[in-house]
Amino acid sequence: MKFLINPCTDPHWNMAFDEFALEGLDIDEPVFYLWQNAPAVIIGLNQSAYAEVNLPFLEERGIVLARRVTGGGAVYHDLGNLNYSIVGPLRSLENAYGLVAEALQKLGVPAERSGRNDILVQGRKCSGYAKRMSKNRMMIHGTLMWDVNLEDLTQALAVPGSKLEAAGVASVRSRVANLKDWLPQFPHVLAFRDALHAVLAGTDGEIGLEPSQLDAVSAMADAKFRTWDWNFGRSPVTTFQNTQKFPCGTVTVHYTLTHGVFSQLYFSGDFLGARPTSELADKLMGRKAEDLLEEDVRAYFDNTAPDDLLHLFR
Repeated sequence: MKFLINPCTDPHWNMAFDEFALEGLDIDEPVFYLWQNAPAVIIGLNQSAYAEVNLPFLEERGIVLARRVTGGGAVYHDLGNLNYSIVGPLRSLENAYGLVAEALQKLGVPAERSGRNDILVQGRKCSGYAKRMSKNRMMIHGTLMWDVNLEDLTQALAVPGSKLEAAGVASVRSRVANLKDWLPQFPHVLAFRDALHAVLAGTDGEIGLEPSQLDAVSAMADAKFRTWDWNFGRSPVTTFQNTQKFPCGTVTVHYTLTHGVFSQLYFSGDFLGARPTSELADKLMGRKAEDLLEEDVRAYFDNTAPDDLLHLFR
């Protein structure tokens, strides 16, 4: 199978590259490329960033949030993870997912397809994939865990009330597989990448890209995939409740985000303040949670700083 080369590790640029390959690449047969992301959580097209991701942990660790153009669930990427994308005419990709499992088998991994989109190794998940159609084309892309940081994976996806929050690293480790445990002949992920590339490519060659095409990908990344509107604003309607103690007393916030901004908001609790919190709620309608930092919240919550109150919304 012919291939593209994508050495970039910028998650937003790589999301744009996937869309470019699907929508803008002039091909009449399947092509593939292997790629990596710096630490990032990649959410599905239809997911809420607020409900699926531990945003405070991402902020603390400098982990990027990116939204992809395919459905499915949130995944954690780092440089211990290898990703693949296969793009081509719809009729030619009926077994593309199976090609990856077969390539792993040729390298010595007892991989098998399972369920709707998983590859398992001795009952443990090492890969999942998602897909998107556009006209008569399809893109299939997925993860291959080589030596992923399971601690960061668990924390990044452990939102309150989630299975991961309750499970912890030990439980995650029992359900997922890092492929390095089955491929000791490869000293690092790049050696694994090269070997997998050789199996998938066979005797086929590279499809080169013009500088103008790469510039178009960069422009798309800036205009779409790096933006708040894409990564947060596309989030579906999501409702939350959170309680925390502050110098003013205990505050419970009840709020709904629609496309990332407040559509419902009210406060309850035994807190003290000089002005009714309904005023603050009215000011924040249609705005982002971070806009709290622009308001004099001490008028509504005695001795409570805006950045402290913001923790109610994270």
